[in-house]
This record gives sequence, structure tokens and C-alpha cells, in this order.
Amino acid sequence: MPQAKRNPPFRAEHLGSLLRPKELQQKHALFEKNEIGKAEIAEIENESVNKIVKVQLDAGFRAISDGEYRRAVFWGTFFEELEGMTEIRNPSMDIFRPYVPDIAGFLEKGHRPGQSCLCTGKIRHTGKSTLIDQFEYLKTLLPEERWGDIKLTMIAPPWYHLRYKEGNAFPKDVYPTDEEYFADIAIAVQTELDILYAAGLRNVQFDDPNFAYFCSEKMLKGWAEDKSNLKTPDELLDTYIQGYNDSIKNHVGKMHIGLHICRGNFMGSRHFSEGGYDRIAIKLFQTLNVSTYYLEYDTARAGTFEPLLHLPAHKNVILGVITSKFPELEDKEKMKERVYAAAEIVAKGSGQTKEEALKRMGVSPQCGFASHEEGNLLGWEDMKNKLALVRSIADDIWPGEP
Repeated sequence: MPQAKRNPPFRAEHLGSLLRPKELQQKHALFEKNEIGKAEIAEIENESVNKIVKVQLDAGFRAISDGEYRRAVFWGTFFEELEGMTEIRNPSMDIFRPYVPDIAGFLEKGHRPGQSCLCTGKIRHTGKSTLIDQFEYLKTLLPEERWGDIKLTMIAPPWYHLRYKEGNAFPKDVYPTDEEYFADIAIAVQTELDILYAAGLRNVQFDDPNFAYFCSEKMLKGWAEDKSNLKTPDELLDTYIQGYNDSIKNHVGKMHIGLHICRGNFMGSRHFSEGGYDRIAIKLFQTLNVSTYYLEYDTARAGTFEPLLHLPAHKNVILGVITSKFPELEDKEKMKERVYAAAEIVAKGSGQTKEEALKRMGVSPQCGFASHEEGNLLGWEDMKNKLALVRSIADDIWPGEP
């Protein structure tokens, strides 16, 4: 029977994005207006990454990220840089499914997506990674034996699909079916992972709000009412999972690959969707070939721990019981009780003891602190306090473990 990968993941984790220093935000704004050049923005980015890496090391975290400081949003530029994908600014709302939670969230606030990306031709990787420089710089800040700890966050292979009405994600004369579209995306992701693996990357976290959207009753209702849809939500979920598995099939045995699922983490600490993992748990945990699930569990909108009954004995779960959206600190003892309660369910589902189940578990904030560069409604010291709390919980439950 396969064994759960460990180290990574670690007992104390965070989800990659961290609050950006004010000076970095100011320089990014100037760069967007073409008032400063690439050299100046690179200098402030390097200084800021140096600073946030020290914060993580001082807090006792092993899976070090660059805070996503070189990205304006958590998904970065992977899709935008592929051949056959075209970035669009201020897109027409007519192309979007208005009931998909992030689009619905924009509409409720009278906003619209400022940026999106559409397939306009055959999708191919250019052979040049848009992520490699982020990883290479982190390598300069850590000893070589720690390079395998570095966590690089990547956007989900199905990103830029669910949000579009049927027929808008890609031209039908280029890809007659979703499956053919995702087959080429999978090859592009494989190429990206090949480049990163050759550079020494061993720890990948895919970020995917879309999976949580399949748990949203509001979205499912909207989907049922939209007669243009050719697939049921379950059929589309199967397509997405197959796309993931094809994307990572060459690397699952060589790297630690995890999946982070959240219900939205937008400016002003907004979330977009609600609903527990129950509807998707069996497919999510048993047919998706990742090693670790980083799951949002900070509020009732994420549901109960019961879906963890379906977590196989060779997979890990990191419980996001600490909110990254607000500064108030959780009660440490209550959070430990929640971890133990989840462990009982994980154990029951896999026929293990609670102690055995705990060996496949860890703790984290429920999401990043700044999935968009503006960041959530808390300050720098608040973030450090949250990270310290995560580390303290982990130290109490798993003493002496990274």
C-alpha cells in the first residue's frame, strides 16, 4: 500500500501568499503606470522577498514561499504566457456564467473582472517558464539542503474555464471538446513541471477555488437553470479531475503535489462561495492523484469534517482552521480540539487509530493573506501572530516535528 508523503507537507503550513509591504505595493503601482523600470521593481521585489523569507524562517516554517510578491494575483501569469491563450482587459460580462461564485461576487458589488484570459488558438508551452525565476531567487536565500522545502504555488489547470459560458472558453474550430482543450493544457503543465523539476523544485501547491464552487448550492441552481450547458456539474468535475491527473502524471512520484481549495479570498477579505466538501469528497479524495489537500476549515461555510471519512490512508490533509481574513486570534486550545476531532474522522474512514491519522495531518491558515496584492483586512503584525499561532498549535500536537 502506498505511504503518505511527508516533509513536505509539514505540520505547520501556510498557503503561499503573504501580505506585501507597503513600499512594494507603492512601487508596483508606479511600475503599472510605467513610471519606474524593471530594474527598480526587481530591486524592491528582491528586498521584500528577503524580508518575508526571514519572517517565515523566524516563525519556524519549513515550506518557504516568496509570498507571491512577484505576482499581482495568486494565479500569476502561467496561462497568459502560453501560446494560444490571450489576456483580455475589461472583458464583456456577456461571456461569463453569472452564477459562478466569483463572477456572481463581482456582479453583486457592481464590479467586473478587470482581466481574464481566453483560448484563441492551439495551446502550447513556449519552453520558457514564467515561474522559474521565482524559484531560482528563493534558492539563493536557503541552503541547498532546504531547496526541496521551497513551496511554489501554481494555478489550477482548469482555471479560465468554469467562469465562461458554454462555447466561450475556447473556439470550437480549435478544440471541438473540453477534453481536447484540457489535453493540451495538461501537456503545457507537464512541460512547466519538467522545467521546475530540473531546477530542483520538489514541492508544488495548486490553488483551485473552482472545486469549492461545485459545493455551492447557488451555483448548482444557476447551472441547472442555464440550458446552454452541455455537461452536468458532476461530468464537468470529472473532466477537471482527469485534466489534473493528466497534468501531473509524470511527476506525482517525483515531487510532493498538493491541492489548496478555498471559497474565495478577494480584496476586503471577501469570500465567494459556501458549502461543505460533502458533494465532491469521494471524487476529490479518491480519484484526484495529489498527495495532500490543504482545506479551508475556518468557518461554518466550509461545512463539517465528515467528508474526511473518504480520505485514503496514503494521503495527507492540512486543516486550515485559522482564518487569514481577519486579525482576531483564535483560541489555541479550541483549535487543537478541532484538529483532534478531525483526526477521529480521518482515522474512522481509513481504519486507523487517531494517532496514526494524525501522522497524515497538519495545520495552516485557511487561505493566503493576500491572494490579490491589496491583501486581506489585517496588518503585518496580525499576520505574524497568525503564523505564530499555527506553529504553536503544530508544536503542541506534533512536538519536535517541522
